[in-house]
Amino acid sequence: MDQPSSGGVGRRTFLGGVGVLAAGAAVAQTASATTPAVQPKPGKGGFWPDGVRLVISISMQFEAGGQPLKGTDSPFPRVDFPASVPADAAANSWFAYGYREGIPRLLDLWDKHGVKVTSHMIGEAVRKHPELAREIVRRGHEAAGHGPRWSSQYAMPRDEERAFLIAARDMVEAVTGQRPQGYNCNWLRRGPNTLSLLQELGYLYHIDDLSRDEPFVEPVNGKDFVVVPYTLRNNDILLVEGRNYSPQQFLAQIRGEFDQLYEEAGSRRRMMSLSAHDRISGTPQMARVWDEFLTYARQHPSVAFLRKDEIARFTLASPASLRESEVI
Repeated sequence: MDQPSSGGVGRRTFLGGVGVLAAGAAVAQTASATTPAVQPKPGKGGFWPDGVRLVISISMQFEAGGQPLKGTDSPFPRVDFPASVPADAAANSWFAYGYREGIPRLLDLWDKHGVKVTSHMIGEAVRKHPELAREIVRRGHEAAGHGPRWSSQYAMPRDEERAFLIAARDMVEAVTGQRPQGYNCNWLRRGPNTLSLLQELGYLYHIDDLSRDEPFVEPVNGKDFVVVPYTLRNNDILLVEGRNYSPQQFLAQIRGEFDQLYEEAGSRRRMMSLSAHDRISGTPQMARVWDEFLTYARQHPSVAFLRKDEIARFTLASPASLRESEVI
């Protein structure tokens, strides 16, 4: 199996991670230092814990190594490979950037700012690159489920999907030691049984919903289940190597979103969702604009970067949380 090269995780992360993390945490003005076991207390107004005005939730997709060997999305034109060609070598080298360079660079960036994120991990990516998956968790980030592999989960019969979700959970837990509490379907496309199965299997929340700018609770199997909404607006996946807009346009977009939500957060609960994919946001130019955004956001009082499991637990505990039915 292909493991991260010495130019990837080993670049300075394994040796320097503890010190960098401590230094980043010392300067952070966020509430992200709480652990998943800590129940945050409502702040003034009851919107967020400890007087926080705006919560920022960052997703870091760990997908490199879990993609199909050919026929998957990439910057290259889609072609039909004959059976004699086992893999799309060009596309797979683009994905490999995610674990060799992208995630190690992003981990150093999160450390610099004392930020904790949620990493949605494809099981096969974790199995092929276990050292990197463990390093993500060692740095204090959340390991969440993202399927054992890229498949059309929405079309699976219930029993097949149940086995799929169990595999997604167990593959991540076996490597990282952390049982996923949250789940993200491939391209957010869940099926009619997905939420019921997630609830049965002990998941706390899912993110496959774009309908709000704050987390909410919905009933599943007669019990509370949390939605921590995802984003396509503040999502680097639409960038795909500059095909749609530049890193500077991405920065302007997320700064504008932050400014509006920060203003609204004076009177209601607001959460900003951002998404960083290993092979896209982990590039030098994108890491630079992420750095600029994090510096900008942290200059504002009472901004917290929270893991999604922290957000979900607080949402369940807060009487001010919105309660809604699933959107069909």
